[in-house]
Amino acid sequence: MSRRRTRRTARRPVYFLLLALGAVLVTVAVVLVARPAPTAGGTPALAVEPTFIDFGKVKLDTTKTFALTLTNTGGGTLRFEEDPYLEVLEGC
Repeated sequence: MSRRRTRRTARRPVYFLLLALGAVLVTVAVVLVARPAPTAGGTPALAVEPTFIDFGKVKLDTTKTFALTLTNTGGGTLRFEEDPYLEVLEGC
């Protein structure tokens, strides 16, 4: 009888170790599945203030200055692939 008890006692740590390892693997799987997926960073959106500038009548070769406020209102990082440019429209 002492042989049987010795074998069962020797197998208990192995079963306990396998059970503990299985619990750890299940916990890791749950954490990985429950974690939110990484986002691509969203879409950037550029807001310009003021949207329209009117200097009225301006003589030729007269320098005028103005200030623009550029704001990224989107969720992503705003990057310019080329140098930004301004379009000057002539009024009537």
